Amino acid sequence: MFSGIIAAVGRITHLTTREAGFRLHVEAGGLGLDDVALGDSIACNGVCLTVVAKEGNQFMVDVSPETLSCTVGLDAPGEINMEKALRLADRLGGHLVSGHVDGVGDVLRFNPVGDNRLLEIRAPEELAKFIARKGSITVNGTSLTTNDVTGDTFTINLIPHTLENTTLKHLKAGAKVNLEVDLIARYCERLLSAER
Repeated sequence: MFSGIIAAVGRITHLTTREAGFRLHVEAGGLGLDDVALGDSIACNGVCLTVVAKEGNQFMVDVSPETLSCTVGLDAPGEINMEKALRLADRLGGHLVSGHVDGVGDVLRFNPVGDNRLLEIRAPEELAKFIARKGSITVNGTSLTTNDVTGDTFTINLIPHTLENTTLKHLKAGAKVNLEVDLIARYCERLLSAER
């Protein structure tokens, strides 16, 4: 489990082709790796991945074809948002995030509003029912609060701190982003559908 509070921006430096998928080589940047063991989970752009090797300030994770088919941002070198898995004693500053991406959204607008940015995203139609005004959503691993929801589109206000400390500052209209809906909404929908 994760909180969606990004601990550091890292960089996929290169990919090694495997029989199925890739091995990503990730420069950890400001993410301390002293307490990271092989087998630990690190969310990379919102995707829970397992550390399979470490060398200095770099770690490696394997990405399967299934993961690559339903996410973005893990198939080429570039910056990524990172967060280590939560410990039970950690503060939950964002919301409960599983690291299981539900779908890929399309950025419609990324407009300045003073020092902030208004981000508008179109979600896949099947996810729209899980997105509520003033609810939680994860965008590229970042826990955010929706401002408004209309059909399958929603808006978010990004404050300067979020822009400075995540890769979201690089977004623009036409970009694609990993989305994870709120776990509580997902389980409520399952319970309600089972009762019908």
